[in-house]
Amino acid sequence: MQKLLRRFRTAFLVLLLGVLGAVSLFSVCSGAVKLSAGDVVGVVRTQFLGENREPTDLMETSRAILWDLRVPRVLFGIFVGATLSVTGTLMQGLFRNPLADPGLVGVSSGAALGAVMVLILAGHLFPATSWMSDVRFLPVAAFVGAFGVTLVIVRVAYTGGYTAVATLLLSGVAMNSIVGASIGLSTFLATDAQLRSLSFWTLGSLGSADWEILGIMSPVTVVVLLISPWFSKALNAMALGEAEAEHLGFSVERIKHCIILVTAIGVGVCVAFSGMIGFIGLVVPHLMRLCIGPDHRWLVPGSAIGGAILLVSADTVARTAVAPAEMPIGILTAALGGPFFLAMLLSQRRRSLWG
Repeated sequence: MQKLLRRFRTAFLVLLLGVLGAVSLFSVCSGAVKLSAGDVVGVVRTQFLGENREPTDLMETSRAILWDLRVPRVLFGIFVGATLSVTGTLMQGLFRNPLADPGLVGVSSGAALGAVMVLILAGHLFPATSWMSDVRFLPVAAFVGAFGVTLVIVRVAYTGGYTAVATLLLSGVAMNSIVGASIGLSTFLATDAQLRSLSFWTLGSLGSADWEILGIMSPVTVVVLLISPWFSKALNAMALGEAEAEHLGFSVERIKHCIILVTAIGVGVCVAFSGMIGFIGLVVPHLMRLCIGPDHRWLVPGSAIGGAILLVSADTVARTAVAPAEMPIGILTAALGGPFFLAMLLSQRRRSLWG
């Protein structure tokens, strides 16, 4: 039975990888300018094999659209979607609650606060620090914001050598309110141009993707994605209870702090460049749990691939539905995640009523 289940899960992950490849190919071909699979193959051969015997203006245009715009955007969506989904999986495992995600404990809002403070206040109040709004500094600011808020939350929840998970969640809700007020103050001080940029940024978008940004954020997200499976066995043990996990040899407090740190790093970098994209870390882990079960050894990689599929698909819709304009991707994920979140709440309520 275990061998059959393992084969099913392996086949399911392979299927997900195939879906991700198909969705990515469809995404790079779609847009205001349609490209064929042959165009994609031609550009790839030109870039990697140096084959470009008879270049034409049409080929150069296709190469510029595909290689300079769409390929980095799709890769950006894959990294961001996978990271947000995996960190959501870690948080749900930590809280032992399918309704948890990085946004509920203040990590996402803290990252947003760090980026907003730099984007608006650095040049507005302190002109000498306008260099801080450079794209290379944004991940640092977002991480500092995420880590700072996380540190406060953990400190509030840590008493007597023990981090109370329920207190951690409640303090996260309180910090979300405080951070929201701080972002509102920054909005009040913003100029019209900054306000427009901030409004679009807080709705989330992958439109800023290019090879430079990809080179900055991808190493961080890759490290987060490679580290995350290391927590799988500990999270499986913690599902039985923290005392049981301690008896099995896991240092629960150290695992908690490491998961929160990894979440702060991953979410901080993603929010810095993509803005606030909600519900990816809530919806995808729950769907993967329904498909392949609660074992985090399979759930973590499944969530990574599923998050990448969902975000690349949503981005494709966002930039093609109202082409040549572009819809903020956060609107689509919120439209999907909000009803899904309510359905999960209602489902849990029914289970509690019926015992």
